Amino acid sequence: MPAVTADTLTLPRLPELPQELTAWRPVLRTVHATHSVEGEGFAVRRPFPGVDLAMADPFLMLDHLGAVEYAPGEAKGAPWHPHRGFETVTYVIDGAWQHADSTGGGGVIADGQTQWMTAGAGVLHSELPTEELVTRGGLFHGVQLWVNLPRSLKWTPPRYQDIGARDVGLVSSVDGGALVRVIAGELDGHAGPGVTWTPITYLHATVSPGARLDLPWPENFNALVYVLSGRGTVGAEAKPLEEGQLAVLGHGSAVTLRAGDTQPQASGQGWEVLVLGGRPINEPVARYGPFVMNTRAEIIEAVEDYQAGRLATFQPQHVPHPGATDERI
Repeated sequence: MPAVTADTLTLPRLPELPQELTAWRPVLRTVHATHSVEGEGFAVRRPFPGVDLAMADPFLMLDHLGAVEYAPGEAKGAPWHPHRGFETVTYVIDGAWQHADSTGGGGVIADGQTQWMTAGAGVLHSELPTEELVTRGGLFHGVQLWVNLPRSLKWTPPRYQDIGARDVGLVSSVDGGALVRVIAGELDGHAGPGVTWTPITYLHATVSPGARLDLPWPENFNALVYVLSGRGTVGAEAKPLEEGQLAVLGHGSAVTLRAGDTQPQASGQGWEVLVLGGRPINEPVARYGPFVMNTRAEIIEAVEDYQAGRLATFQPQHVPHPGATDERI
């Protein structure tokens, strides 16, 4: 798993939280991801939607792609399609993926990089495996998160953020047993590079076998933990959680996780988890495929705008491969 790594003993440490006095968030429920097929035929695991949408607000969907070893000619993607009313966040852990959109944004994202696309008022984009992945095959592992926009920002102009692997904030647990990558938001004063319209925190943690990770957490945010690989427990009640499972947490001021003493061989360095949280928007949600608005009338308008060619301001253009360097388009 080549997402950015570091020597945890040299990183800033999270604070030690008093076990008896801390309001640990309890596990309200656990969810098994469902299997779905998207785009031209790539398989995803989807932990939500499926839970009560209010429990995930402001998040709309999480798709877990892989980890999968593609044979030559097997990798598929999602060619040009529209979006309106929310943001898509694609985080590539292993392998490479190519993005292009009608604002001119895009490029190749690989090995710990993130592309953050605000669809807002409307955008067309494509998400495809690189030519090398298609022709030669290889390992791919990534996730895509959909983040809702409040009514006041549904019509914000589209934008594209390119977040390099070296841009993420890095912090370690109090004893150095866990590495936390802060992709967006803030964790105990350590900020991630993702610029968000909706207040959220988005983390990827690698927890060494047997290690504990305690995270201070905003009380006005919800909290979700999803396992990319490996096994461990969540909450003071030590609820078991393994690959493809999501934990929905209740109220409190901190989240506690502990990796299992032993891990599946495929997990590599430890228990790999995403920790997500955000301030709920608490507005009506109307959704139809790639459109997420507040009312059915707005969904109909989005479909009509797309069919009439009014959804995007700029004509779609493919972005050339930037090569093997970390330069971005």
